[in-house]
Amino acid sequence: MDKETIIERIQELKKSKNAVILAHLYQNDEIQELADFTGDSLELSRKAAATDADVIVFCGVRFMAETAKILSPNKKVLLVAMNAGCPLADMITPKDVLEMKNKYPQAAVVTYVNSSAEVKAISDYCCTSSNAIGLVRNIPEKEVIFIPDMNLGSYVKKNVPEKTIHLNEGYCPIHHQINEQDVLEIRGKHPNAPVYVHPECKPEVSAQADFVGSTAAILKKVLQSVAKEVIIGTDKGIFYRLKKENPDKNFILLSPGLYCNDMKMTRLEDVHEVLKSMKNEINLNANIIKSAGMALNRMLKYS
Repeated sequence: MDKETIIERIQELKKSKNAVILAHLYQNDEIQELADFTGDSLELSRKAAATDADVIVFCGVRFMAETAKILSPNKKVLLVAMNAGCPLADMITPKDVLEMKNKYPQAAVVTYVNSSAEVKAISDYCCTSSNAIGLVRNIPEKEVIFIPDMNLGSYVKKNVPEKTIHLNEGYCPIHHQINEQDVLEIRGKHPNAPVYVHPECKPEVSAQADFVGSTAAILKKVLQSVAKEVIIGTDKGIFYRLKKENPDKNFILLSPGLYCNDMKMTRLEDVHEVLKSMKNEINLNANIIKSAGMALNRMLKYS
């Protein structure tokens, strides 16, 4: 089938099965164009929970689909690319969390949403890159174990100095590869362009940036900026939305390596096949859903 026919079939299947298609901002352009909703992982899960769809088709990686299932336990959640994982999420296990809790028994466990359902289930709070600072500042505990991303954790630690924060050594390989020299070199080539980076970048990179924020925050900052050229320090997939919302602006990728292969596994043919067969369903233990859901709900209370 050609592209137009595949899209037409997808739309027919989506309607007949009362499905909604979600795509993360790092997905390929054609997938974002197809989706009913695009955004960061938690934003997408919230939107899915608010719809009357029976089926959620998630174009992203596994932890995102799991989060959608946690927030919509009565809906069928399908992950289009079943092998799409997250190296950062894989850098922390339930065993690791329990060991840190034993080491710091008075500390609350704050877990970045980029983590498995099992890890969320033994956490006290979840957070996103956009609300991590506010949540850690607002929760009653004075001591925190922040997992799994040490770079986001360092950014939180810098902004919430009044609390004791213990970090895990996990990181996003995509963002972590950027170094301070990369920023200095690209500024030399584009001296008038501001640098906007994700807080999953190293502390020394964030320190060199003009703005540090989540994907949603970067989108908002670009809309507000008068700059006609902006250097972007996050996955290239965000360029689709940036260009769509800012056709008069030019965007420069801070580093050519900002490209998550797991996020790019999803193809139109796969969306069609999953909707047709209803395979790749995400199933989670009821106790995991309940416990992880509590951590996510506590996040909403304090952020």
